Amino acid sequence: MSSWTVLEGDAIELLGSMPESSVDAIVTDPPYNIDIDDQAWDGPDIQEAVAATGHERLSPGEAHRIWCRPWGAECLRVLKPGAFMLAFGSPRTSHRMICGLEDAGLEVRDTLCWLFADRPSKSRKLPGGQATTLKPGHEPIALLRRPLEAPTIDTIAVHGTGALEVDACRVNDRHPANVAVTHDPKCSPAGCGESCPVGLLDSQPRPGRTPASRFFFCGRVTRRERDAGCEQLPVKGPESVRNPHPTIKPLELMRWLVRLICPPDGLVLDPFCGSGTTGAAAVLEDREFVGIEQDPGYVEIAKARVSYWAGQLGEGAGRVPLEMGR
Repeated sequence: MSSWTVLEGDAIELLGSMPESSVDAIVTDPPYNIDIDDQAWDGPDIQEAVAATGHERLSPGEAHRIWCRPWGAECLRVLKPGAFMLAFGSPRTSHRMICGLEDAGLEVRDTLCWLFADRPSKSRKLPGGQATTLKPGHEPIALLRRPLEAPTIDTIAVHGTGALEVDACRVNDRHPANVAVTHDPKCSPAGCGESCPVGLLDSQPRPGRTPASRFFFCGRVTRRERDAGCEQLPVKGPESVRNPHPTIKPLELMRWLVRLICPPDGLVLDPFCGSGTTGAAAVLEDREFVGIEQDPGYVEIAKARVSYWAGQLGEGAGRVPLEMGR
């Protein structure tokens, strides 16, 4: 069984205590700086942290770029040469994150796109059928890499890093694409909801060929998946769940991402591990895991969730079925 740990504390401080060139891959979902659910960590805390370093009167976007530099620099330091990093972002702020991480020395390789249809619009409703924003339907995932210090073949031989694990992530023998889609909550075994991206893909004529969604599909987060392992924790929030994290990602998607960028038996790091989905994905894919989270409540949830999924393997339950690979 893979070893894992979740550390409580500031990401930059704890990253600074890790050895250089010790991590095989980073998969993380950092704050987006969009004030999600009025959470201080997703807006005001970022502005305050940047102002404390002497930068004043910056726009939120510029503050976000500057905030990403120091933790990006620590990620660069702990990654092995050629090792990859995947970082989720918001459509309206990810460009600032990517610039900050590039400023830190990471090499931008691609941007993946996760499509979904289960997010409500948060726009103001104005007279005359007008609004100020569109309904969210995708999130970008930046693919970055610590620059190579030798040719790719030599880097693979020495560090085991430098290339993507494409064969482990093929679907129907197709080379992995930089797009993934998730079902609409209104979908059922009888069919997809009218706005479901999976259904829309499969509605395109493909006589005698595999449905298009099979090359991209991942399941949405169910209540059971969200709370698995947290049965002993109190119910929280308006949705009465034990894991109330507002930006939880599908376990199936995170497993596919872990497999894509982390060599077999490698170490996955998540410096903003939240409720621990990256850690759960890592242990299910037989990777080592180190998570960092500053919120004590989410540390407790993350430990409970990762422990649960690690225990499933320990009991001989085998891997949870994975739609996006094999």
